[in-house]
Amino acid sequence: MCGILAVLGCADDTQGKRAHVLELSRRLKHRGPDWSGMHQVDDCYLSHQRLAIIDPASGDQPLYNEDKSVAVTVNGEIYNHEELREQLSSHTFRTGSDCEVIAHLYEEHGENFVDMLDGVFSFVLFDTRDRSFIAARDAIGVTPLYIGWGIDGSVWISSEMKGLNDDCEHFEIFPPGHLYSSKKGGFKRWYNPPWFSEAIPSVPYDPLTLRKAFEKAVIKRLMTDVPFGVLLSGGLDSSLVAAVAVRHLAGTKAAKRWGTKLHSFCVGLEGSPDLKAAREVADCLGTMHHEFHFSVQDGIDAIEDVIYHTETYDVTTIRASTPMFLMSRKIKSLGVKMVISGEGSDEIFGGYLYFHKAPNKEELHRETCHKIKALHQYDCLRANKATSAWGLEARVPFLDKEFINEAMSIDPEWKMIRPDLGRIEKWVLRKAFDDEEQPFLPKHILYRQKEQFSDGVGYSWIDGLKAHAESNVTDKMMSNAKFIYPHNTPTTKEAYYYRMIFERFFPQNSAILTVPGGPSVACSTAKAVEWDAQWSGNLDPSGRAALGVHLSAYELEHLPATVAAVTSKKPRMLKAVAPGVAIES
Repeated sequence: MCGILAVLGCADDTQGKRAHVLELSRRLKHRGPDWSGMHQVDDCYLSHQRLAIIDPASGDQPLYNEDKSVAVTVNGEIYNHEELREQLSSHTFRTGSDCEVIAHLYEEHGENFVDMLDGVFSFVLFDTRDRSFIAARDAIGVTPLYIGWGIDGSVWISSEMKGLNDDCEHFEIFPPGHLYSSKKGGFKRWYNPPWFSEAIPSVPYDPLTLRKAFEKAVIKRLMTDVPFGVLLSGGLDSSLVAAVAVRHLAGTKAAKRWGTKLHSFCVGLEGSPDLKAAREVADCLGTMHHEFHFSVQDGIDAIEDVIYHTETYDVTTIRASTPMFLMSRKIKSLGVKMVISGEGSDEIFGGYLYFHKAPNKEELHRETCHKIKALHQYDCLRANKATSAWGLEARVPFLDKEFINEAMSIDPEWKMIRPDLGRIEKWVLRKAFDDEEQPFLPKHILYRQKEQFSDGVGYSWIDGLKAHAESNVTDKMMSNAKFIYPHNTPTTKEAYYYRMIFERFFPQNSAILTVPGGPSVACSTAKAVEWDAQWSGNLDPSGRAALGVHLSAYELEHLPATVAAVTSKKPRMLKAVAPGVAIES
């Protein structure tokens, strides 16, 4: 992913201002270490830090239309750019960049073209003819974007908060699926899928249709001109990504350039569940597997860098971002610039362990809608910023627009967890890839239970973080927390520790307000905490806190023989670590 920064209408076109914008843009250089670009028209500046994935030789930004009256700076990937180029046959393209179509689509359609883009993106487009501009962010918020306003009347737009937080009177998250127009002076939503209203869908479940939609989403993301791989934890989501990529890689342009052997990557503490599971999946699929180890101390030492790059104080995000941050540095050192990852599946299919307690299909569906809408503040933020910290791009096929529409149209009764019918969490996804004739994965992998990423890398990771916070935050500090941090008051020493670090980097009130809060259990929304009365007393955001929903809670006599055979081979949960909490021994 690249880094963009736009400063528009700042009433200062001096060389000093240009130098200042360049200095701020360099704060984003980790996102795009391959090239830097700047376009200035009077007091309007578009800057770009490039990570070259498509057309590395000539795709430098900003990009332009034929006479350079339209300039655009883009962070993202447009997967249907070749089809769009065919529709724009009367236009002359300067580069092979997938993002250049944006300037020409604007010429043809004005502001009403964003929904034509199939991909992930954040962009700012400046029209020199009337000094107007538009900015837009992709449907789900896979790419990060912030917008701010200066006291001088300027508008600032940046891929990361650190590009604008020191110069804006107020700034906030640029909402996903929206377009900002200077002509209209505000936002409008361009992404309006059927599921967004949260009406309960009724389309019957069709396993083959769902499978084909996901295969198509993965194939799109094999578009690359640079070395790539997959992140593989050995859980269902990353294993399916890897399995589909392996099956379809051979016929792609990427395979002709980089070979048909897919590279896979995993990180964990020595002996962690993810390392073992990922190695098994890699052996089954025949990938070139790379395993990275870290210690609890390695992770603790990286926490400040992680918070600086992820720009959050959310506990779950920081726990999971740290191993991903460390792994991304190792991956980039191997010369890889792009990876495909499995974020989004749990939100779409109700895969988190607390969904076992969903009281009915209506509640389950509304919770999945809320989770998808909030992804840009959690897993999308983590996956993008933890990797972009080292100039690595993460692609997420589960968050493909077409795939989400397909998956969210299914009658949610099929997503309900029903052990009596043999339906464990994400059963509709597992069943879609349960192919007896040409298996994508062995059944014991296909039906492996969910691990939180922060747990899967090694159970002592979270225990180590809590112990470190305990040694840095006193009881007296906690007693005054509501006065020191009146908004999103930290309720644990771990949360307090992260908040201290965050506010050292980002002290502005606007920055504090960009981070969500509220009670959560096992990654739930605050509303879902109401599903079980016991959860209100055990608000740990880790998956450990979902009481009674690990595999040991399944009664095997209620499961069909095929599922029971798989689950009975799983390790039993023996070691109690807290009331109502169980982990693998």
